[in-house]
Amino acid sequence: MESFFERVRRVWPEGRRDLHWHILPTLDEANALAAPYTGRFVRPGLQGVPVQGMHCTLLHAVGLAHGDVDLDGLLTDVGAYAQTVRPFTLTFDRPAVGNVAVEINGWPRSPFAEIVEHLTQAMTRSGAAFTAAPSRYPHMSLAYTSDGAESIQAVNLKEALAGIDRPLSGTILADRLHLVEQWHDGAQIMWEPITEVPLAGVKA
Repeated sequence: MESFFERVRRVWPEGRRDLHWHILPTLDEANALAAPYTGRFVRPGLQGVPVQGMHCTLLHAVGLAHGDVDLDGLLTDVGAYAQTVRPFTLTFDRPAVGNVAVEINGWPRSPFAEIVEHLTQAMTRSGAAFTAAPSRYPHMSLAYTSDGAESIQAVNLKEALAGIDRPLSGTILADRLHLVEQWHDGAQIMWEPITEVPLAGVKA
């Protein structure tokens, strides 16, 4: 395996704050999703994601910080669209071991994909210069590879995860869109909340 943080450093250097749109689980939802994996990612080259850091990314606006965009105009655009989307449930299943992360994949893809597309268009209409990195499907990472990732034997990690003999499916209610300014330090991802945009029928 290879280091996630080494890979992203090429386009997202350590410490640089980029705007991200997320769907975030509540703490109870995150705890329920993470509970079966307690202790499974304690090994060299792997950094488990703390429950308060679990996130389902919609869009990473690469190279775009908070001060680079007309926030009021952007939120007016996104807010009008959000009022056409009803809250929906995302279901996440067994984890997959990739080259740079262990992630749980979710469904359904719609309306997730439509939200991603609109957010990308809204960010583009803002006139700010950025590179769009939209999510192609719902997913949340449980662990990222880091320094020493080359020592991880993916087959051993898959074997450990396959040994979990309990139901692993969990859900989160997507009822608002979260805009954050996000960065990493080469070992962990962190963010500062900017605002939440509620979906139709949800109180702000």
